[in-house]
Amino acid sequence: EMFMELFRSLPLAYVLDGSTEPNGKRAFVLHGGLFSKDGVTLDQLRKLDRNVEPDGGLIAEMLWSDPQPQPGWGPSKRGIGVAFGPDVTHRFLENNNLDLIVRSHEMKDNGYEIEADGKLITIFSAPNYCDQMGNEGAFIRFESTMEPKFTKFGPSPHPAVRPMAYASIGGQFGI
Repeated sequence: EMFMELFRSLPLAYVLDGSTEPNGKRAFVLHGGLFSKDGVTLDQLRKLDRNVEPDGGLIAEMLWSDPQPQPGWGPSKRGIGVAFGPDVTHRFLENNNLDLIVRSHEMKDNGYEIEADGKLITIFSAPNYCDQMGNEGAFIRFESTMEPKFTKFGPSPHPAVRPMAYASIGGQFGI
């Protein structure tokens, strides 16, 4: 119950606004991705009922959707959300007076990936994901004009336990 209450109080997305600077941009930052239909607005997202399980609709799509290189929409490889193309990205940005989408929901070998003609960035900060993927991690910093600056890094030395040894412990760390 406490986790769900905390989750409902956290923002689903955020708009970083550098538009007051010369050539400044506006970036939409979220965990997953975009939506299974065009026309979704920031105002609609602000009005979402957060007192629901995120197992469908716009909230689930914000959490679980992923980009695809093909235009349009496709089925999600996760079984929830959708796969969305660069054209979907461009229309969402244009309809909401935004310049960039930053998401963090997929492992990327180099820690980040830029897609959709530079309009969509996936950033992944977990190097050597699940102790076995061998990927780099990265983080992003924005200048006042919202120009992204990437920093890549590798994993720290692993403790002397087998990879993912703590993954099945369950609720031992809960309150």
